[in-house]
Amino acid sequence: MMPAQPHIPQEEQCPVPEEVLGHLYRASKHGLEELVATVPAATRAMLALYCYRRAHLQAIGLSVASSCTVDDLETFGGNAGKALFEKARNVHDASPRSQHLARRKISLSTGMLRRIIQDEDCSGD
Repeated sequence: MMPAQPHIPQEEQCPVPEEVLGHLYRASKHGLEELVATVPAATRAMLALYCYRRAHLQAIGLSVASSCTVDDLETFGGNAGKALFEKARNVHDASPRSQHLARRKISLSTGMLRRIIQDEDCSGD
């Protein structure tokens, strides 16, 4: 008898073509709203969930989710979809700023790893 193979989760497929995702990523707030308006409601809900699950696309996910109904998000995301709906409404109401301003900032390490790298750079002279 063969041992059972472990289930390896597959990468989630983006519900829109990569080109459209690229346009969403580069769009201004107004342009993003116009672009999202052209996407069917079910696809929009799947896109909101897809983007929100990725740190660098979370702001876009929230923006897209703000244009979705709670039913659509809940259909495709269950409780996570419902929570995303609530979060999108709270963020959208509290802060109408561009997703470009809401993107996470990248910071460099200031801890032990940085000191080790600096020490190695200095000792190589």
